[in-house]
Amino acid sequence: MNITKIFENNQEWIVEKLKKDQNYFKKLSKGQTPEILYIGCSDSRVTAEEIMGVQPGDVFVHRNIANMVPNSDLSAMSVINYSVVHLKVSHIVVCGHYECGGVKAAMQPSDLGILNPWLRNIRDVYRLHKNELDLITDEGEKYKRLVELNVQEQCINILKTSEVQIAYRDSKLTVHGWVFDIHTGEIIDLKIDFDKIMGQIMEIYSLT
Repeated sequence: MNITKIFENNQEWIVEKLKKDQNYFKKLSKGQTPEILYIGCSDSRVTAEEIMGVQPGDVFVHRNIANMVPNSDLSAMSVINYSVVHLKVSHIVVCGHYECGGVKAAMQPSDLGILNPWLRNIRDVYRLHKNELDLITDEGEKYKRLVELNVQEQCINILKTSEVQIAYRDSKLTVHGWVFDIHTGEIIDLKIDFDKIMGQIMEIYSLT
């Protein structure tokens, strides 16, 4: 893409928004009150606002390779803290996607330099669910299931944080695990039973 085209697109976007609402940017500049924190993959094919059909100001977004939420990652932890404590979002979504390059790279026996410690988190997900994954003989289906299990484990990492535990306990917050099917364009709710999962491990991770 010619980089100058972006500025042309921006001007067209401004005209389009003002045509619908002359006060659009005045309203936008007054602040944000999103109800959703979306944590997704940095993959250029998976644009959060577009696949959800939402507008600027509707969703607080954090993206990284393979939609990870390591509890040692200050960026992810800061985003969660700010969205829960200050923006007071009602929902946190972790959205993975099929054909995720990060998930595939994690399962290759190769040295990827600075990516090694990041992708090790996905390898840990595989280790936790090795018995289930090793029963899947089709490689494509195995990767798809690993994408889903990675979403689940990142949601659990979110539930380990103190600010989320407080909001979750007070029924002010819901956590969701989704997968974007890049083959069809559909968002799939994995319908993860977090109450059951956390009931099994909360005695270890409870901070409140």
